Amino acid sequence: METLIPTINRLQEVFLTVGADVIQLPQIVVVGSQSSGKSSVLESLVGRDFLPRGSGIVTRRPLVLQLVNVAPLEERLKTDNGVKAEEWGTFLHCKNQIFTDFGEIRREIEAETERTSGNNKGIAPEPIHLKIFSPKVLNLTLVDLPGITKVPVGDQPEDIESQVQEMILSFISNPNSLILAVSPANSDLATSDALKLAREVDTDGRRTLLVVSKLDLMDAGTDALEVLLGRVIPVRLGIIGVVNRSQHDINTQKSLQDSMKDEQVFLQRHYPSLASRSGSRYLAKTLSRLLMHHIRDCLPDLKTRVTVLSAQYQARLNSYGQPVEDHSATLLQIVTKFASDYCNTIEGTGRYIQTSELCGGARICYIFHETFGRTLQSIDPLGGLTELDVLTAIRNATGPRPALFVPEVSFELLVKRQIKRLEEPSLRCVELVHEELQRIIQHCSSFSTQELLRFPKLHDSIVEVVTGLLRKRLPIANEMVHNLVAIELAYINTKHPDFTDAAQVSASVNSQQAETLDGKRWKNEKVAEEKVPAAGFGSPSKGQPINLLDTAVPVSRKLSAKEQRDCEVIQRLIKCYFLIVRKTIQDNVPKSVMHFLVNFVKEHLQSELVGQLYKQPLLQELLIESQDTAQQRTEVAQMLEALKKANNIISEIRETHLW
Repeated sequence: METLIPTINRLQEVFLTVGADVIQLPQIVVVGSQSSGKSSVLESLVGRDFLPRGSGIVTRRPLVLQLVNVAPLEERLKTDNGVKAEEWGTFLHCKNQIFTDFGEIRREIEAETERTSGNNKGIAPEPIHLKIFSPKVLNLTLVDLPGITKVPVGDQPEDIESQVQEMILSFISNPNSLILAVSPANSDLATSDALKLAREVDTDGRRTLLVVSKLDLMDAGTDALEVLLGRVIPVRLGIIGVVNRSQHDINTQKSLQDSMKDEQVFLQRHYPSLASRSGSRYLAKTLSRLLMHHIRDCLPDLKTRVTVLSAQYQARLNSYGQPVEDHSATLLQIVTKFASDYCNTIEGTGRYIQTSELCGGARICYIFHETFGRTLQSIDPLGGLTELDVLTAIRNATGPRPALFVPEVSFELLVKRQIKRLEEPSLRCVELVHEELQRIIQHCSSFSTQELLRFPKLHDSIVEVVTGLLRKRLPIANEMVHNLVAIELAYINTKHPDFTDAAQVSASVNSQQAETLDGKRWKNEKVAEEKVPAAGFGSPSKGQPINLLDTAVPVSRKLSAKEQRDCEVIQRLIKCYFLIVRKTIQDNVPKSVMHFLVNFVKEHLQSELVGQLYKQPLLQELLIESQDTAQQRTEVAQMLEALKKANNIISEIRETHLW
């Protein structure tokens, strides 16, 4: 199990190289308020004085501290020619630079903090990574965070409290982290800010260890025994008391070894029953043991997570494709694939089938048989025709002579007017299909041909070529549909096989009214003649000339029996013939659209794309990758490499090492 913490340190270094936080690694996060003694606790774990000191917020960036146990210098000199120092440190941002003076380590932390956070006591989320090698330390990984503060000091931002809390929560929310809450013994534990934040993310306390600092600063006559025994606030992982160095010790540069000896003396004198379970040395051993067990528990899930992410990033890398080497072959491949996907979407055999809405060929079928078909069926054969319109057409067709029979010219005039109404919905059908063919372009670009998204100029050029092809075919399809209606208008075929009942309609109407009209005709005409005033057609009175053309034509009046009969004959003939034409139009318009627009585009799409785009001067320009794609491929490749290294590191741990 001793190899687990170094393994996590190696994993941390691997993922730091790619600047990614996709894996939540086990680590110990140190949380406490300002002046709670966090820095002294960390320095006691290291055994060296290396952290910045001062008033206010001193730790203004997260410090990721890796402690690595190494053999003493004498033993290392026998086996290798490594660092000629007993203890040393390295920073991630200082490549290949070794710090053997811990005073220089402190100054480098201060300089790196000011580099990103400035000198206004503000904080920054970018961590500083420090690794310390020493034969006196236990393998540990800790994260030191800024102290919790309440009131901004100097030129600190007004929301400094919320900034610090958000930063702390971002680290301790990691379920694989252990929380080391530091609270001074001379303050009320019930008001501990560190414990309060820990409870927010670790409600059952399984990840929290409490360190009670400054045991020697409690008021006279009081002690922290009840607190250390967990009788005030129980903590699942335990409570450990420590004695920090005083400011006087720091000013006089009292060594940490002497401070630890004094700490043991103090604990033996004031807390003899807890002396063996308190102090900085016991804290270091406890943290190392807890972290190893925690890593052991997290390792199976960690390995699964690395495996899953490796598969996901491999798939992402494959989707970006390889850098272009053969421009001609690449362009032909993309164009062929796009044309194939376009045609497959129309045929309904595409790989990416939507479930939220109809698209492609299914949408075109819906337009033909639902939208267009329902629209034609909703057209009333006699819509817009009144009996007066029919009667007027009959009269206009007879000229100056009264007609004994219904004139055929009036039927043709009126039925053409009704057939003309079929043209608008037919042209609208063409427009809807054209719009759907345009939508298929975007569908193929977004879902089917991921390779195409790598090359924005090629994508735009393909869209332009296909749009141009559709634009050229649209007038041809419209003209054909217009001609279908014009053909019907050009010749009214009263000998149509389905128009055989035309004569029966006329005979039926005539027979229904024949007897009534014959029996009353002469009588009605005689009565009508007698009722006409003699003066109506006589000589006008002197001084009162009469203009017969001034007589107003009534807008509506009761039709005579003959007029009623003639109107009914015409209406029934119009309806009968209109239904024949509507059926023909409903059948021929979809066929024309398919032939002149849909099928033509399917058959000529690839040749049109190749002819327009496969030109040597354009190849280099069209196959320029977008900057985002190239950058994302590089980032994904780096992350995939890091995941492979992480998987190899985890695989080095044998199952027997975990128990």
